Amino acid sequence: MTPFAIRLTFHGDLSFFLRSKASTIERQLSERTSIKDVIEACGVPHTEVDLILLNGEPVDFAAVLTQDVGVDVYPPNETHFPFFPEDRLQVHIIEKFVADGHLGKLVRDLRLLGIDVAYDPAADDRQLVRTASDQERSLLTRDRRLLMHAAVRHGYYPRSQDPLEQTVEVLRRFRLASVLTPFSRCLRCNAPLEPAEKAKVLGQLEPLTKIYYDQFRRCRGCGQVYWSGSHFEKLQKRIEIIRSRFAGKTAG
Repeated sequence: MTPFAIRLTFHGDLSFFLRSKASTIERQLSERTSIKDVIEACGVPHTEVDLILLNGEPVDFAAVLTQDVGVDVYPPNETHFPFFPEDRLQVHIIEKFVADGHLGKLVRDLRLLGIDVAYDPAADDRQLVRTASDQERSLLTRDRRLLMHAAVRHGYYPRSQDPLEQTVEVLRRFRLASVLTPFSRCLRCNAPLEPAEKAKVLGQLEPLTKIYYDQFRRCRGCGQVYWSGSHFEKLQKRIEIIRSRFAGKTAG
């Protein structure tokens, strides 16, 4: 068929994924190609795309390109791009996640806030994709090729390499502010915590802990016991920092 030109403009922070600083890319095609393939060929995972406009009209990932056209690609950000709300491609609120092995500190922060995050540092790509698909979890990874896997429906690529900033990003992307329940989930295995009588956990306590503490919680999964020791204040302070930064970014 006759070659044709595609002019793609990436809005918001999607330029993060592009090889050049320019937010507009021109592609020459010589065969019918899905818009999803063209977008991902530019380096942008489909999980990061919330709205696609072809010559100003919304389409989904299955749209096929056959002639010269202008394409606008938008991220999940209703605040700055409120138009065509009925044609959005992403679920904006997700409360269950699976994270790859390189995001252990992010996982700890999210679990500290009560967010359900499946995590196995030894899991390979195939296991991560299967967990995300079978359990309807959003995949958190800094491997963009993994997010481009056809079986991955929901996912997010943290822009920052700092765990605290990554946590704020995830809270903002999936609108989690209203569902945070700090100290309600095990930091080790992700299972919920439940109140535990002191007499039933004495065997797991150090001598001084037995003397100075009376309120405990135990993990339903692995049995880990938690109490408000010296570490508790440090964790509370981290939660306050996360909340403060989240509020600041949201306001901005």
